[in-house]
This record gives sequence, C-alpha cells and structure tokens, in this order.
Amino acid sequence: MHTPQHALSVSQARQHLLKFGAIPSSGLDEQVARSWSRSLAAGLLPDGRLHTTEHSSGTELHQTLIRNHELLAHSRPVMEYLFEQVRHGQNVVVLADNHGTLMHTLGDAVFLDKAQRVALSCGASWHEAHRGTNAIGTALAEGNSVEIHGFEHFLERNSFLTCAASPIVSEDGSLMGILDISGDQHNGHPHTLGLVSTAARMIENRLMTASRGRSIRVHMHTQTEGIGTVAEGIVAVSDEGWIVGANRAAMALLQLNPGQMGKARFSSAVDVRMEDLLSRCMRRPGLPTQVRLRNGNAVFAIVHAQDFRAAPTVIPQANQSERQSVDALSCLDTGDLRWRSAADKARRVLDKPIPVLIQGESGVGKEYFARAMHDTGSRRTGPFVAINCGAIPDNLIEAELFGYAPGAFTGARKEGSLGRLREANGGTLFLDEIGDMPLNMQTRLLRVLQERCVTPLGGGRAIEVDFALVCATHSNLREETERGRFRSDLYYRINGLTIQLPPLRERTDFQALTQRLLAGLNPDREIRIGAEIMQRMASHSWPGNLRQLANVLRTSSAMLDADQSFIEWEHLPDDIAQDLAQARTAVGIESPMPISQNLEALAMNAMQQALASSKGNVSQAARSLGISRQTMYRKLGVRSESS
Repeated sequence: MHTPQHALSVSQARQHLLKFGAIPSSGLDEQVARSWSRSLAAGLLPDGRLHTTEHSSGTELHQTLIRNHELLAHSRPVMEYLFEQVRHGQNVVVLADNHGTLMHTLGDAVFLDKAQRVALSCGASWHEAHRGTNAIGTALAEGNSVEIHGFEHFLERNSFLTCAASPIVSEDGSLMGILDISGDQHNGHPHTLGLVSTAARMIENRLMTASRGRSIRVHMHTQTEGIGTVAEGIVAVSDEGWIVGANRAAMALLQLNPGQMGKARFSSAVDVRMEDLLSRCMRRPGLPTQVRLRNGNAVFAIVHAQDFRAAPTVIPQANQSERQSVDALSCLDTGDLRWRSAADKARRVLDKPIPVLIQGESGVGKEYFARAMHDTGSRRTGPFVAINCGAIPDNLIEAELFGYAPGAFTGARKEGSLGRLREANGGTLFLDEIGDMPLNMQTRLLRVLQERCVTPLGGGRAIEVDFALVCATHSNLREETERGRFRSDLYYRINGLTIQLPPLRERTDFQALTQRLLAGLNPDREIRIGAEIMQRMASHSWPGNLRQLANVLRTSSAMLDADQSFIEWEHLPDDIAQDLAQARTAVGIESPMPISQNLEALAMNAMQQALASSKGNVSQAARSLGISRQTMYRKLGVRSESS
C-alpha cells in the first residue's frame, strides 16, 4: 500500500542504509528487505555506478530471442492487450527472459524516452545483481509476483519508477520469463499488480494449449462457466495416464507440485479413469462433465484429445523453407558439414517407407539424431520408442520386443504386455546397437518388418503395426554379415539409407558444439572455456565422443565457484587435465591460426575427405557436403569440366 506513512518508512530506511551501510530492522516490507540485502551482497551501492556487463550485445540478444521464440510469440498479443489498459498512464510493458534480460517492450511515447535513460530497453539486464531491487529482478529472485515503488528500488536512479512484475511459469513448473509494467511513480495504480499477474496467467495458458505433442489435455474448474477463462486449470496427460504438465490453477486444484510432473497418475488425483473420462466427453462433445477430486471436492472437466492417426497437416509451399530452417534436425546443427549432409539426407526420406541405418562410434549422438528425425517428420506427435538391443538380457529380449499374452510364462504379468514394437505403433521405432541382437531374434524381427504384424509370445492373433524404422550401430554390419554374425536379409531390410555420423575428433564445429553443450548444462548462467583449454580440447581424440565431452563439461561446471564463469585447468577432471597437459607438453603451445585461415583449412580438409570417400568423384563429394560442384571447383582452385 503506497500510503504517505509507507513512503516515510521507506525514506527513513534508505537514510539508515546510506548512513550505516546496513539494512534497518524495520520500515521495509520483508520481500524488499531481502532484496536490499542481496543487492548489497552483489556489491551495489544505492548511489553508485552500474556494472559494465549489464547489456547484451546484438548477437547475444539475437540468441536470446531465438531461444525464447515461443514465449515471445504467445506473449506479444497479451502484451498489446495489456498496454491498451495502461497506455494513458505513462507506462511501459516489458517481457524479460528467465535471466532478467529484456526481450520486448511496449511503451508510452512520452514515458519511453525517460525509461530508456535507465536502460529499460531490449537487451538490458534487470537482474538484481545488475540493477538492485526492482520488480523484474526481485520477481526472479523471489519466484512470485512483486511490486516495487519509488524508493523501494535499491538504486536511487530508478526511484522515479513504480513497477509490478509477475513470473511466467511453464507447464512443468520451471520459470520461463517475467512480465512487467513499469511507470512513473506518481501515476501508480493499486490494481497494476493484479493486472500483470492475470496477464502472466493468460500467457501460461496460451503456451499450454498451443503445446504440440500432447495427446490429452484436461480443462477443469469448480464452475462450468469457469472453463475457458484465465482461471481454469489445465492438465497435460500422457497416453499412459501420467500427469506431465499443469498450470498453476490445476496444481492448486489437484494439490500437486512441480516435482510431481511425470510421477503422478491422473487417476490418483480424480475418482475416474482417463479412459472413462474420455468416453464421457466423446459422448457429449464440448460439454463439461463432473468429476470428483480425491480430496472430495467436485470439479467440471472437458477433455481435448489429439488424434495421433490423423493425416499430417499440409504445409503451404511458401512456408516449406521456413519449416525446414527451424526443424529439430536444424536445431542440432552447429556447423559441421558432414553432420549437416547427414541431416539433409535424412530429411529426404522422412515420411517415406524407407528405413534408416545410422552408423557411428559410440557416443557420437546416434539416438539424438534419430529423435530429431522423429520430431521433424509427420509422426512427431506419435511415440518415439528407443530400444538398446545390447542392453537387454538374451532371455528377456523376445518378451521385451514382441510382448506376451497373459500367463505366457512363469513370472509374466497377469495382464500380459504389449511389447515395445506395438508401443511404437503410429510413431518411430529406434533400435540402437542392432548389431548386438541375437540371431534368433533377428529372424523374428525380419518377419515383423516383412509382414508388419506382431504375434505376442504365448500365442494370440497377429496384430498389425505401423512405425517408421531407424536403426543404429557402431559395428560394420556388412562385415558382420560376411562373418555370419548378422543376417544378410535383415541387413538389406533395415539398410534403406545409411547415414554415417562423424566422430567428435573429426568435426569442424567443436567450439560451437562445446558452447551449446555448456549452455544446456548451465541454463542459469553463461559459462565459457579458457582459450588455451579450448585449443587443447579441440585437438583431443575424445574416444568417448559427445558422451565423454558432455561428462567433462558437466563435472567442470560443477567445480566452478558461484562468481566464476570461465573453466580453467583447475576445474577439469584430473584424467582429462592430465591428457590435455601431456598433449600441450608434447606439441608446445603455438600461436593460434588466424580465424580466416583456420576456417579455410577446415573447409579444405572436409573437401579432401569427401573426395577421398567418393574416390575422386567431384559431383558426389559436393553433394555429400551440401555445396554445388562449381563451389567445390572454386575452393579447390581448379577449372571445372564445363569451363
């Protein structure tokens, strides 16, 4: 409440802070007092200068916008509506990411210039460590809606502001961003915090209802009229009946917390099975049905279920290139030409009845590649079933793959089992390390692939299955067939298209790939690697490939202190540090090659490898690299046959 008495208390608390350098024991809201303490701990002074690392570069801001494109897309319409409600009060509506970086603003023309003088503009960081107590940074730190008025701001330069901010939370409970309204403190309104909190809930609900890949979504409220409003609860449920997401209203209704996502069954929260609820809603489409929660309270619910078997949406020709540029395969592309060539080949056979065989050393990312293929194709809303053929004991693999009838053998579940092949129906079956599959199982698998039917263990009728097939192996299956260790007929059945993924030591995108892995392992802060270590890592052999590199980066990140952002020698695991140090001693530390020369050398090396693989066929080598024949001739410095 912004009463004169409150303003006087805050003013006295600030005088105490300036005089004694400490937070007074009274006069401040508890939330504000905690924030002032954090601001002091960050080394800020109320009348001091700001840190120099408070604003993103153009490239960094661009990457932030790309990472948050979905949040931005669903927030902009709500922000425009929100701005219409406050546009006459000299205000700016702001969206920040989960680090406090401003991504989008809508402002009153008169107030905007004043706001920009305190960096209330895109790219600026309003994290508490950079700006002290403020609604955006304090909402991030506290994890709830916050209003900061006038001199409650830690920095005096921001004291002309009154700001209200609310977190935007994803369906799994993680923080996605902050929505904020900031204005002149003399024009503050008592309902601003409620307005911005409601708008944040609207964005959360839009994100949930637009989420693809969810087969079942339950909308609920204690009143039928509440369904479809911003106050409704929304629950995402998997095909198997697990609650995999919920908005804040649903979590409150079902008495859940974010840690239970994926661990609680829908039937444990309500008194009806999902199958029965679906049946009810199908009989009365569009009309709510009453269910009772386990705590005894009654709610009304409507179920929205996507049809996995529906025909894929046809993409207009004008948008084909846009779709390809943002597909799941592109998201894994960090610049290596051989990897990109493999992805281009995979795209050409997506949604066609052509099996794919991915070859590569252990740890190169074969399963990630297969999952990206699945997420790029029209079956992406269906299941992705991954089976490691080398990890299942021989005596269990038949039951695991083909399923079994009730009572088929001692120890079998009384209700039987579908088997992984039937679980993949409508989606993608990924058989990892297929070279390790026993010969007798290879025979049965071949029959399934030929007949597209599965017969469970213990009898029963054959059941039709429909899935895309992707296999992977680190072995040379052609040699294995020649030695009699792998059936030749199965080999030719699964080998519609062979894709070879390069080992890490041969990739030309090591630095970009490493930084992406680091960003994924450290979503809350930016971590980098010292130049000398990065140079040594890039020339290391990495026998465990991406799996080994990711483990090294994960451990090294854990060794950093809270105020450290660069991985140096002392943060590395002892074994890798020893390997890299020995390599440094053996070859010495050379001056790094200029970037332009280094890139030219990498490109030349890739072209020479492609030529060697194609036995000198320039056209074939160019296709494998995804470049034109003329470009390859030009890079190699020779004349083309047609010139």
